[in-house]
Amino acid sequence: MLVELHIENLGVIERAELRFGPGMSALTGETGAGKTMLVEAIDLLVGGRADASIVRHGAAEARVDGRFDLGDDAGEVVLTRVVPADGRSRAYVDGRPATAASLADRARNLVDLHGQHAHQSLMSIAHQRAALDRYGGVDLGPLRAARARVTELEAELATLGGDERARAREIDLLRYQVDELDQAAIVDPDEDDTLAAEESTLADAQGHRAAGAGAIEALRGDEGGVDALLSAARRLLDDRAPFAAIATRLDAAMAELDDVAAELRGLTEGIDEDPERLAEIRERRQLLVDLRRKYGESLADVMAFHAEADDRLRELLDYDRRAAELDGLLALARTDADEAARAVRAARRAAAPGLATAVEERLRSLALPDAAVAVEVGDDSDDDADLAGDGVRFLFSANPGSPLLPLQRVASGGELARTMLALRLVLTGAGDDDSVGTLVFDEVDAGIGGSAANAVGRALADLSQRHQVLVVTHLAQVAGRAAHQFVVRKSVRDESTYTDVTPITDAARVDEIARMLSGEVTDAARQAAGELIGEVAAGRDGKSTRTRR
Repeated sequence: MLVELHIENLGVIERAELRFGPGMSALTGETGAGKTMLVEAIDLLVGGRADASIVRHGAAEARVDGRFDLGDDAGEVVLTRVVPADGRSRAYVDGRPATAASLADRARNLVDLHGQHAHQSLMSIAHQRAALDRYGGVDLGPLRAARARVTELEAELATLGGDERARAREIDLLRYQVDELDQAAIVDPDEDDTLAAEESTLADAQGHRAAGAGAIEALRGDEGGVDALLSAARRLLDDRAPFAAIATRLDAAMAELDDVAAELRGLTEGIDEDPERLAEIRERRQLLVDLRRKYGESLADVMAFHAEADDRLRELLDYDRRAAELDGLLALARTDADEAARAVRAARRAAAPGLATAVEERLRSLALPDAAVAVEVGDDSDDDADLAGDGVRFLFSANPGSPLLPLQRVASGGELARTMLALRLVLTGAGDDDSVGTLVFDEVDAGIGGSAANAVGRALADLSQRHQVLVVTHLAQVAGRAAHQFVVRKSVRDESTYTDVTPITDAARVDEIARMLSGEVTDAARQAAGELIGEVAAGRDGKSTRTRR
């Protein structure tokens, strides 16, 4: 539901703040006062075309903000559109920049405009099809599931490699890669680190042996070695009670020194010069470098690539068997999808006459007594071209003898708005038209009066039982049935034109309805206006005006 509408510098509107409630709100005022600019503002919010000419003269930019209550504890959303006098328009959703397309997508289930504006959902074949499906209770679930299965199998078959030449090229490449990696036989992701340590030892074997021998001499040498020095120190402490603890520690140090010297000797003697092994290690390490360059940053990545390439090669070599299996499954899935599509088309065609008749009946009460409506499903000339009957079209004729043609081609703005109103009423009567929260009607009452005006007013009031309805109207019979009313007035101040939008109630509303009834506010007009408002408020106007949304 649209809760609040803020407008700045849009046409003759310098600034307007409108707060809307549930049910039906009527926007009234003299011709030319600027009522259509309010609809233009909402059109901008839902992604309509932005033209710099709508910016108020002398202003840098026009701005429209709409705050919507999403209901059911879902919170709110704020949509914004800014149109500069020079430059491209900007859109925002909850204060964050967005494209006009994303703004329109966000507003898709929030607002629907009907009248002389570009954003008219009934012009869309998709909307017409959805309306028929809702009216006929067409179950699209089996068809969607069947089509999803077809898409899944087609994707799997394409991934398998449907092009024979491409498959042969991929097999050759994978064979080369898998053979190369098989021969490398990498089983340890840390192999290069291990080889690097061994290479370091072999590359300087003589130096390592010399260093080891020198260290052993320093530890165990007969003259001046650490061992001899420790032994001399230990002998000096024999039987010296104050140094007993130190003597014990020296004993431990000498034992540790013996162990170190023995281990050092073993390591030193174990180092041999092995040029062949050194060359082998260097060749292996270069191979690992080359493989990492081709297949991954680390040996673990190379091993993972090896496994994946091997799996893919097996899959491709098994192509004929798997392809035949997938082809069979795909044929069955397509048959299922065709059967589901034909069932949907049959359901749509069964529902189409009833929907057309119901809309026609509603149009008769909305001052289109000669209107004819048909709902066309698919093309009978080629059933296989549209198995599901997705090509749904509403055909329309306003006058006797005129051919039925696509609604979007032949209906005027007022006729289109009333057709949408009729459709909404039919779907509401079927209890299945909660797809959009706010409906905006402009020119829905164009060219009608008398009993037809009463019928349109009652129809809009009925519709407001399930939706928030905003209607721009010249008819008292429509405005009098609204739960809320705003009057749009134009004035000239300091040689500039301004439009103000004011909510009215009580006596002010009686005066406005009186003006709409007779063109001037007289006692008789006030009395008639009061009676109209009173009858609606008392529920003596046909149906209750209690709002459920």
